[in-house]
Amino acid sequence: MFSGLFGSGEGGSLLDRLKQGIEKTRSGLKEKLDDVIQGKKEIDSDVLDELEYALITADIGVRTTTEVLETIRQRVDRKLVADSSELKGLIRDHLCEVMAATDRPWHRPVEGPEVIFVVGVNGAGKTTTIGKLATKWAGEGQSVMLCAADTFRAAAVEQLDIWAVRSGVPIIKQNTGADPSAVVFDAMQAAKARNVDRLIVDTAGRLHTKENLMAELEKMRRTAKRVIEDAPHEVLLVLDATTGQNGLEQARKFTEVAGVTGIILTKLDGTAKGGIAIAISRELNVPIRYVGVGEKAEDLLPFDAQQFTTSLFD
Repeated sequence: MFSGLFGSGEGGSLLDRLKQGIEKTRSGLKEKLDDVIQGKKEIDSDVLDELEYALITADIGVRTTTEVLETIRQRVDRKLVADSSELKGLIRDHLCEVMAATDRPWHRPVEGPEVIFVVGVNGAGKTTTIGKLATKWAGEGQSVMLCAADTFRAAAVEQLDIWAVRSGVPIIKQNTGADPSAVVFDAMQAAKARNVDRLIVDTAGRLHTKENLMAELEKMRRTAKRVIEDAPHEVLLVLDATTGQNGLEQARKFTEVAGVTGIILTKLDGTAKGGIAIAISRELNVPIRYVGVGEKAEDLLPFDAQQFTTSLFD
């Protein structure tokens, strides 16, 4: 089901499904760029101003847009760009470089379970994403355990329990209202005893303005380190792509407080704001690990900068 970036899966290759998943973003960006470029040969100040507006409204971000325009200006001044028809290729190549620059390998422990905290605000699809990760990794032959440390939201434990059954993996849980750090401690001990490959910890959906909930997350991190010194090995932030620039602000705050090591961008198929992936990469220097383009487990796709930018412009 998850045989690789070009492998076949339900609904066609992963590349095909990525293209389908970002159709709204691609068509919106293409329309904006075509409006700027079509029928124009000379790259003058008016073209650059229109191009700036097109990129910013695609949620690519002010910083990245400024860099793109500066690159184009330099190439125009050095007469390396003949006319506006070459602009799309220049933009695509720069955006790919921006996202590829943030890529880094997963932090895999030498021994013992890899502990992955999953964080994010309510409604971003955090618990569902955990279920999809469990299904994916279990399907690849890895042993996975879930930790239901979101004891704050009603029915959160039950929702994760359903995914545990569906993906065929064990779950460590307590009742709603239990101390999340105590659940984490139990899960860490169980994961070590059973020699599990990966332990995925669900955390309560936190608004990034709620300082007490952020403090609770820090307590969970300290608890994890008591059992395994370098845990958590990854902290994945689940972001809803439909929030656009608001998602960037969430990511910035979580990165400061929670030590985020990777992003999972959900609901990419339901928005024209997929350019936020580029803004996040550039602004925070945090890699995007996966993108969600549908409801099914196989719709959580591994992120690849070249594939993403190719899909945006093809």
